[in-house]
Amino acid sequence: MAALERRPKPTALPELLRAARIERGLRAEATERLSALEATGRLVRTKGDRYTLPARLDLVAGRLAVHRDGFAFCVPDEQEEADVYVPAGGVRPAMHGDRVLVRIEPFQRRGRLEGRVVKVLERGTHRIVGVLRQGRTAAVLVPQEQRLTLPILVPRGAEGGARDGDMVVAELVRYPGLASEAEARVALVLGPADDPRVETEAVIHAHGLPLEFPPEVAAAARRMPAGPSAEQVARRLDLRALPIVTIDGENARDFDDAVLVEPLGRGFRLTVAVADVAHYVPAGSPLDLEARARGTSVYFPDRVVPMLPEELSNGICSLKPAEDRLVKAVRLELDARGRLVAASFGDAVIRSAARLTYTQVRQALVDGDPSVRAALGGLLEPLERAEALARLLIARRRARGSIDFDLPEAEVVLDLRGRPADIVRAERSIAHQMIEEFMLAANEAVARELARRGLPFPHRVHEPPAADSVAALARFLEGFGLRLRLEEGRPTPAAFQAVLEQVQGRPEERLVNTVLLRSMQQARYAAEPFGHFGLATDCYTHFTSPIRRYPDLVVHRLLDVALGGSGRVPPDLVAIAEESSRRERVAMEAEREIVQLKKIQFMQDKVGQVYEGFVSGVAPFGFFVELRDVFVEGLVHVTALGGDFYEHVEGQHLLRGRRTRRTYRVGDPVTVRVAGVSVERRTIDFVLANGEVEEPWRRRRRSR
Repeated sequence: MAALERRPKPTALPELLRAARIERGLRAEATERLSALEATGRLVRTKGDRYTLPARLDLVAGRLAVHRDGFAFCVPDEQEEADVYVPAGGVRPAMHGDRVLVRIEPFQRRGRLEGRVVKVLERGTHRIVGVLRQGRTAAVLVPQEQRLTLPILVPRGAEGGARDGDMVVAELVRYPGLASEAEARVALVLGPADDPRVETEAVIHAHGLPLEFPPEVAAAARRMPAGPSAEQVARRLDLRALPIVTIDGENARDFDDAVLVEPLGRGFRLTVAVADVAHYVPAGSPLDLEARARGTSVYFPDRVVPMLPEELSNGICSLKPAEDRLVKAVRLELDARGRLVAASFGDAVIRSAARLTYTQVRQALVDGDPSVRAALGGLLEPLERAEALARLLIARRRARGSIDFDLPEAEVVLDLRGRPADIVRAERSIAHQMIEEFMLAANEAVARELARRGLPFPHRVHEPPAADSVAALARFLEGFGLRLRLEEGRPTPAAFQAVLEQVQGRPEERLVNTVLLRSMQQARYAAEPFGHFGLATDCYTHFTSPIRRYPDLVVHRLLDVALGGSGRVPPDLVAIAEESSRRERVAMEAEREIVQLKKIQFMQDKVGQVYEGFVSGVAPFGFFVELRDVFVEGLVHVTALGGDFYEHVEGQHLLRGRRTRRTYRVGDPVTVRVAGVSVERRTIDFVLANGEVEEPWRRRRRSR
């Protein structure tokens, strides 16, 4: 590569080998390496078998991200290079997800690089989940992935018994060419596309989520005992007499943490007991290897794809009421102001006093429901003490700058057939906040203990926003008279929280919350202590959910190393962190996709109805609107606005008409009518019901 960098023109192979000082006996091996570099796009072979770097020929290697409208962007392998716009006519023979070589055109449009695909380096798609549609001469596969925009034919005899309208998993047997279509063969028929269970299975297959456990893993799970032995219990701290409880959602089945707050002088003792999954899942065992491959449990409205088999996740590891369970106990002593005074960690055994729900706890503490309070009996006082401690912890966390976004989440309510019956705002009461605060406290305490002992562990990190995002955010906030305070050119978590507090109750509150959240980086796992920006802490990990998150299981084992010297530090901690981050992203995408599908199904019979909403996002092709009552998002396309040409002003998160100067900005209230719903295309189309947006600045001017 160094030899090529010194030569501005393409170089013949013999000359290149001489320039690189490759000995004759090694030239065959060197030629193979050159072929490998060519296959990955790091160098290019021209006519006459001459080699050069891609940049010398205005070529860029990268991953192709296709938009559902057909155009694409090539995201370069080199992160410092700008994305290259590829018009729809320049995408073939590539597909979404392929690694490609793109030739940069000599002209630019709208100040951006533009190019065409000249070579596919690596195919990114091999199996496709979609709906089979029968045609006259051949069937057509309509992919669930909207970014696979080129036609995919299924020849006669390759349907695998699928009928028109069936959801199938198909294997690509021929990729598209410049003038030929892709072809696929049906490998698995899932069933009718409109069956709710089939819809979920389609998402599971599309994201490569494992459905069944391998035989050796299932066999190991079946050998699990029904409960701990007397010998195991005798070796642990006995907390079975304590009124410790689990608090979860109504539909939860895996209870991996229990909590109790006791009085300690004028302060508190918080006990967080977490299922001791590491006791039952030895490192390197079939159960462990499968858990690592899955990385996390995936939660859908109608089912769970678990990280561990049911015998563990809902059995021996689940902290069921009135049953002995082995746990890792974190016991924190806090003063009357919620400040941590001391922390202890150890193996224990508990017997949960009750399986409580968030609703029960809210009814008792917030609503003051007499019947619920009476039913709780002796558990009520510890819960009231827990509420008091949680409020202190919330105040202390916010005081140090921890960021709390006020953005509601949607919850899908299904009927008995698995169809969406309603979309409601997910409840978040003090009951949820109590558990969140106690888990945060336990996670941070464990992280600091491992760090104090000098042990490496998988950190949960959230890096600060990128410099360009901060600059754009600061300019955006200035438009509302808001100042993002910077220290040495960088924002602090406290500065973000200060902006959120300033904007509370103002018309642009939702807009500012959304824009601040979008400026953030995604949290991930890392072997290095990069800190957690959102929580305003320099040391954090995940410990409290080992039933459903693999990094938590690793941290449990490392706590064993720290406390008793048993076990060892995994030699591949970096790989574990990267794999877990990747599996988490896949799970999030799958969960988001199925929720979006349920929302679209919910709107199928709502065409023509009118709803109040607000602009939730803008793009060059239109703006998205989220409905206030049902938390469903759809698109108002620019072609539905009419009478003007609209420009996308990205930095201000708005569309502006050239002639009318009318603007549609994130956060603006709108009234829309449902114009169309397509389950196959995964789209909801809106049109403005009154043709007008009343911008918040206009309302403020009238009210002065």
